[in-house]
Amino acid sequence: MSVPAESLSMPTSANSAAGAASSTVPSNDTLTESDFLQLMVTQMQNQDPTSPADPSAFLGQLAQMSEVSSLDNMQSSLATLSSSLLSSQAVSGASLVGHDVLASGTTGNLSAGGTLNGAVQTPAGATALTVAVTDANGNVVSTFPVTPQSGLTGFSWNGTTSSGASAPAGSYSFAVTATVNGSTQAVTPLIESTVQSVTIDQTSQSLDLNTVNGVIPMSNVVSVD
Repeated sequence: MSVPAESLSMPTSANSAAGAASSTVPSNDTLTESDFLQLMVTQMQNQDPTSPADPSAFLGQLAQMSEVSSLDNMQSSLATLSSSLLSSQAVSGASLVGHDVLASGTTGNLSAGGTLNGAVQTPAGATALTVAVTDANGNVVSTFPVTPQSGLTGFSWNGTTSSGASAPAGSYSFAVTATVNGSTQAVTPLIESTVQSVTIDQTSQSLDLNTVNGVIPMSNVVSVD
C-alpha cells in the first residue's frame, strides 16, 4: 500500500528534521507505511527539545495511513472474492454440459433425422395453440396444433413438412399463436437446447451456455433437464 507523499503533512515542529531523514526515504512520489514510520521515528529523534512535536499530529497521520491501508486491503479482498465467485460459477455451469435446457428463443438447428423440442408459457384461458415452423428463407414448412396445458405446454417437431416429406438439416424458426376468448395472440416460444460447454462473459461477468442452438445466457434458462 502506498499513498501520495504530499497528503501526509508532518507536524510543523518536525519539519526541520526532514532533511536528516531524507536520505533514508526513497526519492519518489509516494510513501509506504514503512517509509512513513521510518521518517516519523527519525524526526522524533531529531526534533528540537525546546519545541517538541505534537504527538496528536503523528497519531492523526497514523490514523490516515491506517484508513488507506484498510481500503487497499478491502479492495484486494473484494477482487479475490469476485475471482472466487467467477470460478465457482464456471464450475457450477460445467455440470450442465450434456443436459438439455429450455430457454427463450425462436430458432433451433435440426439434425438429419432429428427432432426439435420447445414449449410455451400457456396464456390463461387459452383453448388452442398452433405452432408454425419456417425455414431459413422464411418459408412455412409445417404447422401443427398443440393441446394447451396448465403452465408450460411442450411441443415437438420431428422434421416432417406439411407435405409429409422430411425437411433437410438446418436452421428453423418457430412461431406460436394461442386462441384466447376467441381471439389469437402471439406467444413467445422456448426452445430446448443441449449444452456443449460454458464460458464466462468477460464484459458482463455472466455465465453463457454454448449449445447446439447457439449461445444462451444462463439468465434466460427456464428449466434444465
